[in-house]
Amino acid sequence: MIDFIKGKLSHVFGDAVVVENQGIGYRVMTSTGSIADFSVPGEDIVIYTEMIVREDAISLVGFSTRDELNMFQLLTSVSGVGPKVGIGILSSMPYGHVASAIASQDLKALQNAQGVGKKTAERIVLELKDKVPQTLSLQTHEHVQTSANESQGNYKDALEALLSLGYTRSEAQGVLKQVDIESMTIEEIIKTALKKLMF
Repeated sequence: MIDFIKGKLSHVFGDAVVVENQGIGYRVMTSTGSIADFSVPGEDIVIYTEMIVREDAISLVGFSTRDELNMFQLLTSVSGVGPKVGIGILSSMPYGHVASAIASQDLKALQNAQGVGKKTAERIVLELKDKVPQTLSLQTHEHVQTSANESQGNYKDALEALLSLGYTRSEAQGVLKQVDIESMTIEEIIKTALKKLMF
């Protein structure tokens, strides 16, 4: 099993990165948050991975931190949550917020992720509410409670604006991870995001 890969970032795609190690390029599926961390081709990176083995394919999933990988592994331990849905959840919000959403049984937050309906969200909460790392949920719980409503509204509005301008969902979500949404107006968020996208 490949625990992590250390090498140079070769390519960045909408849902994956390629890491070169000793002349071999490893394509690793990842979240938009990790993609934002791995944004400069040629830089030295470490990506923490899990190998997914199926009858018809072998693939790698990986993240910029071991905590995010651990959260992915917890999510995919739930019946009906595969790698694609697990990555989708982690792309919809930071992994610490995922832990908080599960701990506080916030089904709506989980349903914001692509491919997650009410039944899946309920199953995730039921199976993981006693398993999520308490350090992750405690670190973000207070912050999430005080700022979630306003920042979530701004996030959705900014996301829709970027999509309407022709950017892909992955591009829009990735750049919004780099913007301090909570301290900006919606106009400032969009302007900042566009500057980053055009850089």
